[in-house]
Amino acid sequence: MTSCSSLGIGLAGFGTVGSGVWNTLQRNSDLITRRTGGGVSLYIAKILVRDLAKVRSTTSEVDSEIFTTDWKSLVADPSVEIVVELIGGTSDAFEIVVAALRARKPVVTGNKALLAERGVELFAISKEMDTPIHFEAAVAGGIPIIRTVQDSFIGNQIHSFTGIINGTSNFILGRMTDGGLTFEVALAEAQALGYAEADPALDVNGWDAAHKAILLATLAYGFPIDPAAVHVSGIEQVRPADISFAKKLGYVVKLLAVIREHEDRSVELRVQPSFIAKSNILASVHGVFNAVAVHSDTAGESLFYGRGAGQDPTASSVVADLVEAARFLGSASGHRGFLPYRDSGRILPVGETTTAYYVRFDVIDRPGVIAEIAKVLADHRIGISGTHSPVDPANPDAEFVDMVFMLHSCPFGELQIALTVIETLDCINSAPVVFRIENY
Repeated sequence: MTSCSSLGIGLAGFGTVGSGVWNTLQRNSDLITRRTGGGVSLYIAKILVRDLAKVRSTTSEVDSEIFTTDWKSLVADPSVEIVVELIGGTSDAFEIVVAALRARKPVVTGNKALLAERGVELFAISKEMDTPIHFEAAVAGGIPIIRTVQDSFIGNQIHSFTGIINGTSNFILGRMTDGGLTFEVALAEAQALGYAEADPALDVNGWDAAHKAILLATLAYGFPIDPAAVHVSGIEQVRPADISFAKKLGYVVKLLAVIREHEDRSVELRVQPSFIAKSNILASVHGVFNAVAVHSDTAGESLFYGRGAGQDPTASSVVADLVEAARFLGSASGHRGFLPYRDSGRILPVGETTTAYYVRFDVIDRPGVIAEIAKVLADHRIGISGTHSPVDPANPDAEFVDMVFMLHSCPFGELQIALTVIETLDCINSAPVVFRIENY
């Protein structure tokens, strides 16, 4: 852009991130204009909220005239040239994004659930209207991983991503590790500090991370991915005993997103609690921070680290996308949003994925239990690297105890079949708990 263009932003949502975008533009608009050679000047023209009375009573620095509760008026407003969707969910947000694209107004969103679940439809409309969707804020907060994959790695074949991409789960597991807390106590602490929502389901059940992983995989490998094909397991079943056992073996427990392309071009995509060695760089990612390790053929190993959530880091990504969208409006060269390049691909069934495993059984404390479980595993050709049954000093005479098996690498499907048989044994009190052991 050779001359300064003052562009109006329609901001759908004025919560934590939306107000952060407002603050960033108020604080750094001149800096943005200077850094773009005088080419970009951004201002908020319209803000969509649910409750006008509430906003007007708490937000005195914003002109009340620019607020609206009607998303259609926001999209249709001629002063709005770029639409930012930050309301969340997949219903109203979908309608807003579709309307903006149909009006040929670039969209910026941080809504990973929307893109993971309805991205196929939205990106098709984006392509049809030649109008981009930018979504840097949807993955890993302030870490510029989306733009890196789209731009910096455009000449690389990406072999894999391995990442910690949910800060809430990482904080909870960290407090369980460092403070010896139970899952429930660590979750309550995360909620009290504002790191977890009142309903933390998507964070702790793994689906927040899975939505982000789907976006990364779609960008890297170029085909739409059905969320139903992704194996997702959360951290709800992690106990202090698991954390303690991992420590003794030189591991830490992290919620990992693993994306890996195989030689036949199938893509392994899963999210689950995993044991990783303390020496691995991802083991040192603490608190609400995120990190994504990328392995590609030309750039080799790269690591991206930073705050995965929060007002300012996420607002930073939104504003960067706003500048990119503004550049699109000032150029006739076409947009650099998502560009799919394969009609279809194969997600590797989770049963065909292979790692070593940590399996915890809740068993009746009696002689012969280890032999009963070991026989079933042997019948399915699954090797055992070690067993352990820690005694609870507070209850040494308990009828039921935890029995831990460390298993050699095998296809996950074979393990699932064996565990189905083991669950029928009369010494088993509840369903086994399985963690992956990732060796890099």
